[in-house]
Amino acid sequence: MPEIQMPKLSDTMSEGTLVAWKKKKGDQVSAGEVLAEIETDKATMEWESPEDGTLADIYVQEGGKVNVGDKIAFIRGEGEEAPAQEASAQKKGKEPDSAGEKKNKPQAETEKPAPARAEQEEIAPPQQKRGEGAVSAALDEEKQQKPEPIGREHEQPRVKASPVARRIASELGVDLFSVKGTGPEGRVTETDVRAAAKSQPVAAGVSPAGKQPARLPLQAGESARIQLSGMRKIIAQRLVESLGPVPHFYLTIEINAGPLMEAREELKSAGEGADAAKITVNDFVLKAAVMAAVKVPRVNASFDKESIVQYADVDLGVAVAIEDGLLTPVIRDAQDKSLREISALAKDLAHRARNKRMKPEEFQGGTFTISNLGGMGIDSFSAVINPPQGFILAVGKITKVPVIDDCDQLVVGHRMSITMSCDHRVIDGALGAEYLKELRHLLENPALLMV
Repeated sequence: MPEIQMPKLSDTMSEGTLVAWKKKKGDQVSAGEVLAEIETDKATMEWESPEDGTLADIYVQEGGKVNVGDKIAFIRGEGEEAPAQEASAQKKGKEPDSAGEKKNKPQAETEKPAPARAEQEEIAPPQQKRGEGAVSAALDEEKQQKPEPIGREHEQPRVKASPVARRIASELGVDLFSVKGTGPEGRVTETDVRAAAKSQPVAAGVSPAGKQPARLPLQAGESARIQLSGMRKIIAQRLVESLGPVPHFYLTIEINAGPLMEAREELKSAGEGADAAKITVNDFVLKAAVMAAVKVPRVNASFDKESIVQYADVDLGVAVAIEDGLLTPVIRDAQDKSLREISALAKDLAHRARNKRMKPEEFQGGTFTISNLGGMGIDSFSAVINPPQGFILAVGKITKVPVIDDCDQLVVGHRMSITMSCDHRVIDGALGAEYLKELRHLLENPALLMV
């Protein structure tokens, strides 16, 4: 049975971080059972065991970051033995071949065994172990504060800490070795890390762990360099890929949102369920965008070199802002779902996106996307297309404005701005206008969305 490798959990993933093991060494595991949580460049997701057997060895501890394809564990089947040489090489940073060659050398050619660690510590005085001079001392201090990557000759002792505590420590520049844990068996918790961050002195622009500083208040004349996360790198890459090659143009309409507000009030007065189940204005927009795409199917398309691909199904992407950037979970076959179903799916996907508990297939693909910043107080904006999609809708907030009614009277009205960013290779101005006309009709007649 082959050793278990770091899986490729997204199309852009090149490395992963082992956030948490759900099983410990020696546990029995079954194929399909959750084995670990792995953080990719897009999300943290549960990873299922590909094999039945015993988790005989773990090569990468929690918090370890390794490339896709690197070995992370060994699941032993019945009658199998763990590859001791290879496991040792993975942990100590030695190649299996060289370890094998050394083992096969005649006894006369082998080197004298190194003294045990305790004997080495007795023989070598502290000054020699730490390095001589101020520069060596500083380098050694930095090594102690920064855990060695997988495959180094000497591994640092590991601090017992929760995955959340490790992440917060990294963000705040807290040295876990200096934090006294208050959790079970001295485990460092998130509360311990935050308390340590408040109490420790921090030199201007430098964190104790030698990493880039978190977003701390800066003094006049200071600046900070924030290291890009994997997700932020992908966002930057995708934006360049979009705005560079994709010829954007923009169409904006203003919706009379009065009927939407009335429909919401009617649902509330009818005794709608718990807050989590309430139909929101955004849910109406999602449903209307899907129905309009069914009525004007040519917009539900993408550009593919020498052709335009028109999709039979509407796979609706919903932009969700998270701490590290942006995720776009997808509601599959949205044309077959009711307003209530779309509402429930959107809330569930957004919740799991913010908690980094999504599966790869849940945020890949999509035929077009909706980005709504109205809840954040934005009146109107234009969004960047997510390639290879043909368009994206940017939805602003509902505002009260003075309007002239049908009787030429000045009254208070509710208006909402929607901007459609189009790929001109797929959608022309007239086609985009036809889609927005249908979208306006549906939103200004919300009863049509509930049939």
